[in-house]
Amino acid sequence: MARTSLTPQQVVTTGLEATYTAANVDGHMFAPGESRMLHVVNGGGSSINVTVQAEYTRDGLALPDRVVAVPNGEDRMIGPFDRETYAQRSGNDRGKVYVDFSAVTSVTVALVDVG
Repeated sequence: MARTSLTPQQVVTTGLEATYTAANVDGHMFAPGESRMLHVVNGGGSSINVTVQAEYTRDGLALPDRVVAVPNGEDRMIGPFDRETYAQRSGNDRGKVYVDFSAVTSVTVALVDVG
């Protein structure tokens, strides 16, 4: 299975009932955005780590990936995702943000845009 794309869901003044998708063992990708948030819901029995790959380097120093722990039975909003820090610099997925999960059993995600 390959990394899968997430489509942002726009938050509107009347509210958003987000649609969630199962977390992919090979990770997800999406277009960056200053108003984008990834909502991760961990319905599994153990804590997981969500890793957002950082692509930013300055003067030979690389910014570390963002790792967010999501305890079992909890959820986290992760973001925003600016292009300079998180967009892939090369390859077929150039310009996309990569997100990986340490486990995916009973984990769902939704990408929301609050802007």
